[in-house]
Amino acid sequence: MSLLLDAGYLLALLLCSPVLIYRSFRQGKYREGWSAKFSGRVPRRLGDRKCIWFHAVSVGEIKLLKPLLLEVSRRRPDWEVVISTTTRTGLAVARKDYPDLVTFYAPLDFSWAVRRAVARIRPTILALVELELWPNLIREVKQSGSQVAVVNGRLSERSFKGYRMLRWGLAETLRSLDLVAVQTEEYGRRFADLGVPASRIRVTGSVKYDGLESDRANPRTLNLRRVLGLSASDLIFVAGSTMEGEEAAALEAFQAARREFPRLRLILVPRHAERFQSVATDLERKGVSFTRRSEISGRGVAPATPVVLVDTVGELSAVWGLADLAFVGGSLFPGRGGQNMMEPAAYGAAVFFGPYTQNFKDAVEGLLGCEGAVRVQSVSDLTRQILQALHDPESASERGHAGREFVLAQHGASARTALELDRLLHHPQELRVLVA
Repeated sequence: MSLLLDAGYLLALLLCSPVLIYRSFRQGKYREGWSAKFSGRVPRRLGDRKCIWFHAVSVGEIKLLKPLLLEVSRRRPDWEVVISTTTRTGLAVARKDYPDLVTFYAPLDFSWAVRRAVARIRPTILALVELELWPNLIREVKQSGSQVAVVNGRLSERSFKGYRMLRWGLAETLRSLDLVAVQTEEYGRRFADLGVPASRIRVTGSVKYDGLESDRANPRTLNLRRVLGLSASDLIFVAGSTMEGEEAAALEAFQAARREFPRLRLILVPRHAERFQSVATDLERKGVSFTRRSEISGRGVAPATPVVLVDTVGELSAVWGLADLAFVGGSLFPGRGGQNMMEPAAYGAAVFFGPYTQNFKDAVEGLLGCEGAVRVQSVSDLTRQILQALHDPESASERGHAGREFVLAQHGASARTALELDRLLHHPQELRVLVA
């Protein structure tokens, strides 16, 4: 089986090589970590402490780990924790947020790479964040005598359909999972339908809620308010995690509203770092007066331009704390599935998102159910809803308060997940007999 997978991976890599080479030269991607990715030469762990290896694919998963790691450290300070990721930006954020932990590029799922990586890390538990089912890696961890868990598990309808088509080939991998700690009962049912034994599935809730900052007076947000030159009288419209076409939509809504509300300012935070320059170029082409966050260094203060482009990585969670009005990107056009709308909701902002939010179905249903957010259907509808919120700030504030209360009521997933990992490590047979 491993040989077939290796051959398939090599063929896929060969077919994708023109795209990979192009992105490497044009966008700076895939230039680092070749030794770890292809040969498994990850850092060699010293000592014999029990070890949890968390694998988080990119920036979002890396950042949501923070409350879970704190809970694990509180419960079991003797455990060692290491973190792997797949992307360059993910590793940069991991090194910044967790400087005391070993962080590294995960090996690609070639049998020789994962074998060496597992031998060097010697994990007691491999914890895959949300959903990263790599058959060779999981098989190697199990053959080493260790256990495999999925934490903060989620399985969107689209992913579920894809995995169902491959279920015959993934049956062994799915049966090898010792624990699947999922965000919702619906996700749990989907994992069970794919073949994960029901006794190994736990509904623990979403760790994302525990890690959400809800205090606008937190140091990072206060510092951003200062360096961006925002005054107490400014109204702040943040468009965050935006993808292609959504910066233009937010700008259109902003320009229409600013004619009536001259104190309104727009902060744009594109989702992907490789788009920072193209967004800046588009703003220049349209004659928009704006400031780039990356050009503000030290204790400098930005000029009071109408628009700010946040072209740095890892600051969005603090930026949301500035927002009176918050548009969550990846949602206005099909094919994206939405981004995390709970972050601005936690601050009590008036939250807006588009119709394409299937990746956050439960969060959307919860926020809309408590009237804590507004779903817009188009660019023109976004403009209309922004204007309506500005004309009726009391109603917008009530929606923001309802959204914040909904988020705060979801806390506790990190403690529940850490408890399940503890049980898996110290009482593995107990997990088998408990009723899910």
